[in-house]
This record gives sequence, structure tokens and C-alpha cells, in this order.
Amino acid sequence: MDEENPERHKQLSGWRLEMHKVIFGYDTLAGKLFDILLVAAIILSVIVVMIDTVEPLSAKYKGLLHALEWFFTIIFTLEYIARIMVVGKPWRYIFSFYGIIDFLSIIPTLLSAIFPPAHYLADIRVVRLLRIFRILKLVRYVRAARVLGDAIKASGAKITVFLLVVFTIVIIAGTLMYIIEGEEHGFDSIPHSIYWAIVTLTTVGYGDISPGTPLGMFLASILMIMGYGVIAVPTGIVGIELSQVTKLTTTTKTKACTSCTLATHDKDAKYCKRCGYSLQ
Repeated sequence: MDEENPERHKQLSGWRLEMHKVIFGYDTLAGKLFDILLVAAIILSVIVVMIDTVEPLSAKYKGLLHALEWFFTIIFTLEYIARIMVVGKPWRYIFSFYGIIDFLSIIPTLLSAIFPPAHYLADIRVVRLLRIFRILKLVRYVRAARVLGDAIKASGAKITVFLLVVFTIVIIAGTLMYIIEGEEHGFDSIPHSIYWAIVTLTTVGYGDISPGTPLGMFLASILMIMGYGVIAVPTGIVGIELSQVTKLTTTTKTKACTSCTLATHDKDAKYCKRCGYSLQ
């Protein structure tokens, strides 16, 4: 990072900088209003998608639903283009999680206009249901979601190890049940028995297959009791990390970088910790 020339890090200026403050900012009246209107549009567009799958309502309000869908698509398309225009590194945004979600929120409707032949309509209807991904756009506007995401990310290694242990347990339990119970009681293969072990360990208990021998019942009982641990352990892991992340939020500020759009930085940060551009 060039500490002697901070101006080098300022990539945006003029109308692009002002638009960036509105679109990616959280600390201005215009930015808050933009976020509120966009969240409302996302929620309404998802409701339109849901109504479109209810046949009586879809048939009765076909024209209105079609018009609303194109209205929301145009809004999200303009938003997507605007975001690309006002970031210092457009490709970073385009291939980011939110960039892909923003793209998925508009492409299904556009595809339905490009491929109108009758024999494609059934497939296009399925593709258009991907518009439901718009609901994921809401995550961007929920600060608590970022805190939870950071906690889960910090817990990733511990949860991975825990899941490997669970995976090992269900394989061993499934194999033992196959040996103990066999086809006579529905355990006709090891994969099928592992399925039973997963259902039992997670305390779901569909009851489609169950042990019929005393030894099998004993093993099932042990697995059921272990199921409570399966629920408690990851909750504790994420809970601890969540408390740590919550403490960190008191020493951070939300100010989107004009280059890479990273929103969370230290309170006294002058440059983006991801790309090095100025936050002033």
C-alpha cells in the first residue's frame, strides 16, 4: 500500500462517487431510502413469483402478474448495471456472491423473452422460478446476517471436524444395524441402513424402518441419545464464535469501499483491508 500518496487509492469521483454512497452506503439518508425501497421491491417481486404458481390466481391476473414481473426485472436490471458502474473493480463485484445473486434475479425473465417458442415454454417456466433467488438479495441489507455469517465462517473448521465425526458414526451404526437386523427387518443394504442411522441420529425418526431385535433396539437407543449431542454441539460452537464476532462489531464501522464494496472495517481504518483503497 502506498502510504505516502493516499490520493492514489481514491478511484471514484464526481457522480460515480455520489451514486456509490447511495447504492452501497448505509450512513446517508439517500442510502437508507434506497435500501428500503429495494428491500420492498425484492419482497413484492418474490410475492409475485409465488402468486404466479397458484393456478387460479395466475389465470385470473395473468396480465397484471406479467407486467409486474417485467417492472421488477427492469428495476433490478438498472440496479445491477448501476452497481457495476459505480464500483472501482466491476469484475470483483460481478463474480462476488451478491453479484451472482443480482444476476440470477434478472436473467430468468430475460431468458423467457429470448426463447419464446412453444416447445420451450415448460422448461422456461422452471428456469423462471429461479427468480426466487431474489430473496437472497435481502441478506445484503441485514447487518445481523453479516455478523452470523462471520461467526459461521470462523466456526467452519470446527464444524467440519464435527460433521466428519457424525459421518463416521452413521457409517459405523448403519453397518452394525445391517449386520444385526439384516433384510428381515428392512435393513437390506448398508446405504439403506446408513439412511436409517442419519434419520435416527438427527432425531427425525420417520419410522419407515425400525429394529426388531433387542440388540438392534439397544443400538438405536444409544443413537437417539447421541442425537441430542448432534443438535447441541454445533449450536455451542457457533454461539461462542457469535459472541466473539458481536464484540468485534463494537470496534468496526460500516462504510462500503468504493473499489471492492467491502462494508465492514475497523473504526479507525483509513484504507480498505481487502484492496487498500482510501475510505476517506
